[in-house]
Amino acid sequence: MSPNRDRRCESPYPEVRAAVLDTDTCSLPVGTFRMWFLGILLTAIISSVNQVLSLRNPGVTISGFVALLLAFPCGKFLEYSLPTTRFRTLYVSWTLNPGPFNVKEHTLIAVMATVGNGAYATDVIAAQKILFNQQPSLAYQIILCLSSQVIGFGWAGLLRRILVWRSSMLWPNALVLSALLNVLHNDITTFGEIGPSRIRFFTFALMGSFFWYWFPGYIFTALSVFSWMCWIVPNNVLVNQIFGYNSGLGLGVITFDWSLISFNGSPLVTPWWAQANILVSFLLVVWVITPALYYSNTFYSKFLPVSAPISFDNTGMPYNASAIIRDGIFDVELYKAYSPIFLPVTLAVGYMADFAGLAAVLVHTSVWHGHDILRHVRSPMKDRTDVHSRLMSSYPEVPEWWYAILGSIAFILAVVTVRVYDTQLPIWALILALTIGFAFVIPGGIMLAVTNQTIQVNVLAEVIVGYVLPDRPLALMIFKTFSLTSFTQATLFSADLKLGHYMKIPPRLMFSAQIISSVLSALTAVLVQSAMFANIPDMCTPHQPHRFTCPGTHAFSTAALIWGAIGPRRIFSPGALYHSLVYGFPIGALLPIPFYFAAKRFPRSFIRYINIPLFFSVLPNVAVISPVSVAAWLTVGVIFQWYMRRKHFSWWSRYNYILSAALDAGVALAGVVIFLVLQLPRGGTINFSWWGNTVWQNTADYNGVPFYALQPGETFGPKTWS
Repeated sequence: MSPNRDRRCESPYPEVRAAVLDTDTCSLPVGTFRMWFLGILLTAIISSVNQVLSLRNPGVTISGFVALLLAFPCGKFLEYSLPTTRFRTLYVSWTLNPGPFNVKEHTLIAVMATVGNGAYATDVIAAQKILFNQQPSLAYQIILCLSSQVIGFGWAGLLRRILVWRSSMLWPNALVLSALLNVLHNDITTFGEIGPSRIRFFTFALMGSFFWYWFPGYIFTALSVFSWMCWIVPNNVLVNQIFGYNSGLGLGVITFDWSLISFNGSPLVTPWWAQANILVSFLLVVWVITPALYYSNTFYSKFLPVSAPISFDNTGMPYNASAIIRDGIFDVELYKAYSPIFLPVTLAVGYMADFAGLAAVLVHTSVWHGHDILRHVRSPMKDRTDVHSRLMSSYPEVPEWWYAILGSIAFILAVVTVRVYDTQLPIWALILALTIGFAFVIPGGIMLAVTNQTIQVNVLAEVIVGYVLPDRPLALMIFKTFSLTSFTQATLFSADLKLGHYMKIPPRLMFSAQIISSVLSALTAVLVQSAMFANIPDMCTPHQPHRFTCPGTHAFSTAALIWGAIGPRRIFSPGALYHSLVYGFPIGALLPIPFYFAAKRFPRSFIRYINIPLFFSVLPNVAVISPVSVAAWLTVGVIFQWYMRRKHFSWWSRYNYILSAALDAGVALAGVVIFLVLQLPRGGTINFSWWGNTVWQNTADYNGVPFYALQPGETFGPKTWS
């Protein structure tokens, strides 16, 4: 059967035209034996491996690109090895091998493998074991993980009219995957095209990325962060604070490490106008306001490193949350005897930006997209003028009541979790947690679909539950899990639904694949973690001989203790040191309004590209990913999304997304190989003990030296606190 072609109305977006075929071959077999076999197998394997490695330090994650690339040779192998004999079962004719391994099978396998990335709630279970010395039942573990993972899937399905079917919802990562899948299966060089075929370009770029990453990732790690100024004067605190990567502002630092550049998402797929908003906020806030706050000693910041992702006590040491806990309960007297909590200036600025961004995205979405959202809620898919929606109308759609029932089952399981088991979380608080997550699915999903940047709801969840349920760290962890996971899973499932939309996957088959892989992934993560705790001695202890020290779980537990024990009242209430940060909420709520009316008044000016949620989006991450990563991300974005797209559009439309996929996949493959072959057998240490792997470790930046160094026994900050 010839491809079903519809050219009545091509996509108006060049990004979509560059990555997605506007044809569909309806006759391609999709729900084949090999699709289900490979999808289920890779889901189980990748979920198991990622769960094991997540509890190890250092660890590595097998990304979706690795899963997609692994599925291709596996599918081809089954194409050539499985018998083509046809069978008949209940008048249905079928075969193990219906023909060539095709792009739709590959897409569904990749979706299943990437959906199967474990379960966030396993951190809660691990924290209960190591922090509260509890032994939660297997039934509790399973329903906690299933309910928190699946409820977002139900939301994604119910909101797909807004987040998936609209042609303006581009989902840049889905475009990259679509481009890669089409290259692997449908790369055809048409007459007049100049340059190598896209599959050849991808192959060479992948090989280059793979082999190059061995240098910054293993052989010559100083290339990852080329902070040469700090190497020249390693003990000069001021120079290290200005030019440092680890705890400094990162001015002028160069990086040759794609994993660091793309930490905030590939700069080759984020639109230039979005990067321009982030560029302005980065220059203004990180390189102007932040140093002004630090060197004016606001928040006692000069006693701390400029940048760090953790909190500190009044001696300048990382905050020891266990020092304020007695028998698993927050003790006010221990807190008074120990220290108040202090935040590095980048972390404090990040909290304020997070508050502002959350308020801004709600207001921005209301004023800019409110009318369109209501219109798309009422209109059916068949009324769309987008070519891909028309092609998808050939397939039976998933009834919305399927998603409603799925969400209802997940909610019932969540209620059982908090009602039957001792989670310290009342049902009304569970509903509040889910309400927070749901409130940001549409605005956060639109932001991610259009700009490839997202928002963070975890801090807001921590603040709210810290106020309404103080002194309950376990309740905070459960509350945060349902708020964050329901939001993130809804957006991730929406991205996968958009990929299925681009690749013309039958919706009901996509629904089945997503739900099966989600359930399988959650069950696998729970069973693997339970087996690890049962069979690995000293699990999650600092001196575990095989490095299963659970760094992510400990960070999760510490945050729960700080927010659930000390609580936001002692951090953000009037009179508290960081009370001024809560002004981010009104600032973020008000700023989008004047820019909206200015854009309506001057529709052809640059004002229409000003996006306040984007302005604040990257700032909460600066303390975690370092200013160097953001600066490098913006530099590469200028080259490809501004210069190459404007000056060499034909090259950009043909190779840009393929290059992004190749760079990401090469780094992911190299990282897995380096870890599994060289680091894992040797305890995770780098064996090349030479200058290129140690020079950056002997600097004031690496050691996080503050501007004011305290003498032994000396403290800073207020003398009393409560």
